[in-house]
Amino acid sequence: MAELNSSMARSRRLPPLAALRAFEAAARHLSFRKAAEELAVTPTAVSHQIRLLEDTLGMPLFVRQVRRVSLTSAGHRLYPILRDGFDAFERAIADLSPRRQRKAVTLTATTLFTARRLLPALSLFREHHPAFDLRLHASDDLVDLASGLADIAVRYGSGPFVGLVSEPLQSERFGVLCSPNLGLSKPEDLKRATLLHVEWKRLELAPDWPRWARLAGMPNLAVDQGLRFTEDAHALQAAVAGHGVIVASLVLAAPEIEAGLLIHPFGPVIPGETYHIVATRENMACADVRAVSDWLKQTVPVA
Repeated sequence: MAELNSSMARSRRLPPLAALRAFEAAARHLSFRKAAEELAVTPTAVSHQIRLLEDTLGMPLFVRQVRRVSLTSAGHRLYPILRDGFDAFERAIADLSPRRQRKAVTLTATTLFTARRLLPALSLFREHHPAFDLRLHASDDLVDLASGLADIAVRYGSGPFVGLVSEPLQSERFGVLCSPNLGLSKPEDLKRATLLHVEWKRLELAPDWPRWARLAGMPNLAVDQGLRFTEDAHALQAAVAGHGVIVASLVLAAPEIEAGLLIHPFGPVIPGETYHIVATRENMACADVRAVSDWLKQTVPVA
């Protein structure tokens, strides 16, 4: 109680909150106009509040140029302090508001990752987070998280993810998969098998047959022949049906491998990139988005 009374007795000498909010938004966007749109005021009002803050501090916080602004050294020092402070305010208020409006958090991921890793784990999410809804957005096209089309994403690649905070989730591995009915047991058996190919949109990440053959030391393997698919899910179904052999994700094909529908008869294994949890800094500060992030870590083994 003495500590509380001591805090109450001390008067905080702070600039107006409106001025601090205007500066933080303008520094984050490096734009008075965008800050005004976020705060639902006019750019003139934002400029006025920042001038008030600069007058209070006795130093400029922005370098004003034609159609753009940049932070001064003082602005660079002040911005991260205010940003982290407002983030902390937002988290605390969200955590203390059990009756907040029910919200739907949108999680975007590739079609195959959504089908193989997210859908089977939905019951776990609903069990632990009944207060709000999860919306899954399955797309192989990159979603701009800053646009608000999604709140959080699982992305595959090495990064960096510019303008986003990220955390590694799981490393990918690719290998030969086929139905046990084909009777393949060694790499030489591929010469009598049909090769299944997937036309990846991002060729630099493709675990294709030419790459596998190079690692396996099989330069004479007819890697250009076989059946081709535009969707990796369809190619996996063809492999399960015994129509051929595919180089595919050992992570995402785990259900078929565990059920004995597919086998990984031999190596080598192609190391892939890493799946990451990504979101804007503002979204990751929200309790609901953090709950989705925690659920992903429980659902997918961390790398």
